[in-house]
Amino acid sequence: MEMTTNEKIRIRLESFNHELLVSSCRKISETLSTASLNSIKMVTLPTSKRIYCVLRSPHVDKDSREHFEIRIHKRVLEIYYDPEIPIIDLLTKIDLAPGTFYRICLS
Repeated sequence: MEMTTNEKIRIRLESFNHELLVSSCRKISETLSTASLNSIKMVTLPTSKRIYCVLRSPHVDKDSREHFEIRIHKRVLEIYYDPEIPIIDLLTKIDLAPGTFYRICLS
């Protein structure tokens, strides 16, 4: 009986621009499609939103305010692979778009 062990890598991607995030996910999956992987799953995480309230005039009319927001879009890629494949070398060679933050977790 042959025993196969599957290793798992999680790549967490964050960006302020959702189009950059989708293109980065697509670029990673296209790069890893050449290797013989068991599966790649993309999980969409909730978008976090920070709202800042700023006074329009610091001295007069305290009721007049402006609201600004920053949205952080998040995705997680779960990659199941055979431990004999040098997947880490492929991941380190990927050049992602600027403005995309990523974190690689091995498990």
